[in-house]
Amino acid sequence: MPGWRASAPCAAAVVLTAACGDSAPPAPPASAPTGLAPVVVAVPAGLDTAPFDTPRRALVPPGWTMSVWARVPRARLAAWAPDGALLVSVPAAGQVLRLAPGLPQPQSTVLLDGLDQPHGLAFDRGTLYVAESDQVDAFDYRGTRADGPRVVAAGLPDARSPDLGGAYAHALKSVAVGRDGAVYFSIGSTGNITADDRTAQPPRATIMRVPPGGGPAVPFATGVRNGTGLAIAPDGALWTAVNNRDQVPDPRPGPSYGRVTGYVNDHPPESVARLTPGRELGWPYCNPDIDGPPAFVRDVQTNADGSTLDCATLRPVEQTLGAHSAPLGLNFTEGSLPAPYNSGALVGVHGSWNRTPPRAPEVSFFAWYAGSLGPQQTLVGGFQDQDGSRWGRPVAAVAGPDGAVYITDDYAGDVYRLAPPGR
Repeated sequence: MPGWRASAPCAAAVVLTAACGDSAPPAPPASAPTGLAPVVVAVPAGLDTAPFDTPRRALVPPGWTMSVWARVPRARLAAWAPDGALLVSVPAAGQVLRLAPGLPQPQSTVLLDGLDQPHGLAFDRGTLYVAESDQVDAFDYRGTRADGPRVVAAGLPDARSPDLGGAYAHALKSVAVGRDGAVYFSIGSTGNITADDRTAQPPRATIMRVPPGGGPAVPFATGVRNGTGLAIAPDGALWTAVNNRDQVPDPRPGPSYGRVTGYVNDHPPESVARLTPGRELGWPYCNPDIDGPPAFVRDVQTNADGSTLDCATLRPVEQTLGAHSAPLGLNFTEGSLPAPYNSGALVGVHGSWNRTPPRAPEVSFFAWYAGSLGPQQTLVGGFQDQDGSRWGRPVAAVAGPDGAVYITDDYAGDVYRLAPPGR
């Protein structure tokens, strides 16, 4: 049965870059993002249970519309099948659902059942890859059914692993398939700063790679705390969107050094990174920093003297989101949407759980050019009210074959259709 194998570890020592002062960062603005307009979310008859038993407003590009397309309790990641159906994972139910477009509503059927927290979904032509909490599977997709399951990678850690004692904060896994047929999947950290994850067998806080045609999985990128977003870019490169650590102590010289202060509200930012073989994203020894030129700074809780990992040797991440944003699904548009969204990445931003004031959920867009991604833009907002209460929390956004964007929401329990004018 396919498993994993270790690759050569990399080692280094640290240099700290720091900012001065101890002022708390400003709260994120509560006003509508520039260029977006409020719209009432359209709700078809029969789908108007909470939270849509009262009108809800979203912020979308001018002229666009947003509607509830399907109700899917605890919907997570999504992928379009070759036959035009939308597959949605529901880890809490052990299921993958198939939503076949139709009128007045899509037809929902259970494609796969009895799985262990299925999360990530990816297609390579007629092969469907599913990332369960303890293994990655491949199925022959045949429209209304998925046959011939094969194990691509087995023995992956989850809360049932004997050495974890039932505790695993990031057991859900994501999967992507490269143009050459290599399979990539995430293994999240067990906790916030659990350094032992790096030396576990198999290693956690990694992105793993299975070679084309199968074989043992090996680490492709390390120090990736929770790379839930995982996707192949238009040029064939692998990208990840990462949930970075919480409760980070202040690394700046001064009376707040080493303490959790207002600094934590905007540090560390969440990462969006292009992965290459052996790339190191630092966790839990180095954190991305945007107070000056993009760089990594040492984590004073785990790497105070700089002897464990040299943060100065790490390539800065390509883009960031606000600290504690919780980016989840990552997908590229590749020409399926109108300009300026025709080429770029969509990220479902879940919103913070431990920030004051809370970081708002949204769907973000990062424009693609010159082989990289531009800065974060808000494509859809309005899920959070002024008092911090929420009616929705996006997980993933995927461009559909009809030129609309389909957004999963595990909080509201539905799939939205975000449509450009005329679609």
